[in-house]
Amino acid sequence: MTLRDAQAQVDAWISQFEEGYWPPLSNLARLTEEVGELAREMNHRFGHKPKKPDEPEQDLAIELADVLFVLLVIANEQKIDLEEALERVLEKYRTRDAKRWTPARP
Repeated sequence: MTLRDAQAQVDAWISQFEEGYWPPLSNLARLTEEVGELAREMNHRFGHKPKKPDEPEQDLAIELADVLFVLLVIANEQKIDLEEALERVLEKYRTRDAKRWTPARP
């Protein structure tokens, strides 16, 4: 699935509801919530905060996908083509950081 396909699927899902897209700041709050859930799970797995004995294990892939979903929502609501934006940002990193890191050995 391409990012454009993903954006189209998210748009199709949201468009079936009368409420449609939330306002930008509500979407930002939602993104913050989802990133917080991802951070909590990462901290449980790799950080210093152990889970409570009765706290269930979360699916890290789902937590990442929740963040991606809200990013797609924000992009759609703002009429941003994320595929094109990602290409631009990758070129920025290729140019800016070309000599910043030690090349991997073959």
